[in-house]
Amino acid sequence: MDITAGKLNEATQKLSPHHDERPDPQDISVLVVHGISLPAGEFGQPYIDQLFMGTLDTKAHPTFDVLAGLRVSAHCVIHRNGRIVQYVPFDKRAWHAGVSHYCGRRRCNDFAIGIELEGTDTDPYTKEQYQQLARLAAAAVREYPALTPQRIVGHQHIAPVRKTDPGPAFDWDHFRSLLAQEL
Repeated sequence: MDITAGKLNEATQKLSPHHDERPDPQDISVLVVHGISLPAGEFGQPYIDQLFMGTLDTKAHPTFDVLAGLRVSAHCVIHRNGRIVQYVPFDKRAWHAGVSHYCGRRRCNDFAIGIELEGTDTDPYTKEQYQQLARLAAAAVREYPALTPQRIVGHQHIAPVRKTDPGPAFDWDHFRSLLAQEL
């Protein structure tokens, strides 16, 4: 897996309108792992894609009302089967972290890559997701000198009061073992 001009070569490319320029495109120093499912606990639906592309019909499900007007994105989504969709080039700022801080710095979107895993805090993530995340993270570590394996964190680590994902179902030890094999 390689990254060229901010794009992951093995990902399906879809450009989300929900992104902008990074304040410093050279300052990519954190990778944030997220978990997402729409509706909550349902997998394989088109709604994550629609949310990030700005086309979600918030009337399609009763729980979507809170998403009305929301403009969010991630750099990539890794689906349960391991398929990767990239919505924002890594050298651009995706809108995934919200109010956040890491190592004394605020506004993590400015310097972070956001990777969404299709899942929940409590459902085990798949073997394919761990493998693809490790491959993607290794490619990012190779491409961006300020990003180290120690700077790969969960959403709960950068927004601990607001967020819990990827949650207790995410096996950090397993992920880090796979990452070490890829580096």
